Amino acid sequence: MLKRLLPTLALSIVALSVVASTASAAAVNPWRQSQPWNIAHQGGESEFPGNTMYAFKQSLKAGADMLEVDIGVTKDNKVIVQHNTTVDSRTNGIGEVRSFTLKQIQKLDNAYWFWNGAGGVSYDHNKAASGYKLRGIATGKKKAPKGYKATDFRIPSLSELLKAFPKTPINLEIKGRTPAETDAEYVRNARILAGELKNVKRKDIIVVSFKQPAVDEFHKLAPKIPVAPGIEGIADFLLFSKSPGAGVVALQPPIKYLYQGALVEVSSADFIAKAHAAGYAWQNWFSSDDSDSAVDWAKMVERCSDGIMSAYPVALEKFLKKTKSPAACKKRP
Repeated sequence: MLKRLLPTLALSIVALSVVASTASAAAVNPWRQSQPWNIAHQGGESEFPGNTMYAFKQSLKAGADMLEVDIGVTKDNKVIVQHNTTVDSRTNGIGEVRSFTLKQIQKLDNAYWFWNGAGGVSYDHNKAASGYKLRGIATGKKKAPKGYKATDFRIPSLSELLKAFPKTPINLEIKGRTPAETDAEYVRNARILAGELKNVKRKDIIVVSFKQPAVDEFHKLAPKIPVAPGIEGIADFLLFSKSPGAGVVALQPPIKYLYQGALVEVSSADFIAKAHAAGYAWQNWFSSDDSDSAVDWAKMVERCSDGIMSAYPVALEKFLKKTKSPAACKKRP
């Protein structure tokens, strides 16, 4: 779908015009920031074992302002924090998330394939055993670092996450159930997530998904919780000046998309300014065509992004401390 939209997107970037606001310009959007927030993507999966309590705690200790996590659903319809539809690449288990009960999936080691040896971090399954330094803590075969426990290295449930970080802003991304990633899978998980959050009174949560039907379904069932649009909603707003959807407080695209060998800039200064003029915040992540490093961090600071979702929250925090946003990025509706 995204590639079909890109020709129009490329033309729109050239012929951008700022239109009347589709959001209330009178109300201040609390997600707007004069200096971009450090948002730990998966808790910082290129510095810590992604989507573990250990990663979340470490990234916040380093100075991250917000956590970005991924939502999956188990066999017994429990909401867990997990990026992939299978547990194969990160844990000592094999199989789809939906084939495990919560009790079963929490017996797995979610840091099993986190390799941190010479040359950096990876989840490669063919590295020297000595580099899997956190392997075995979750299952009790190795002692946890001081201040942590074995459960900090397993797959967390959403309820555990919310209880552990009651005052930390959190971005929840709805994932599917199988590698096929059909809309129906996402919508089903959106319904389950909405049910889990129906009694949550927090105002510091944003729910998002690549699939617009999942975002729409979630908002219908949990209208008080802010959302960010899927691909369709972003395209509607940026390309056609339509509403990105009900309940939207922020747009969350990457910097660039690759189309027919050409990189198309989505997080451009003009598009970010358009979102701000309409009252929306802008929180960017990094696709495989972006550089999650100082090169692109600097671009986002200069363009007044409100949040940078990085796999390197420790490094990003150091960068942000010495790189301030232009005066033009002052907080506004």
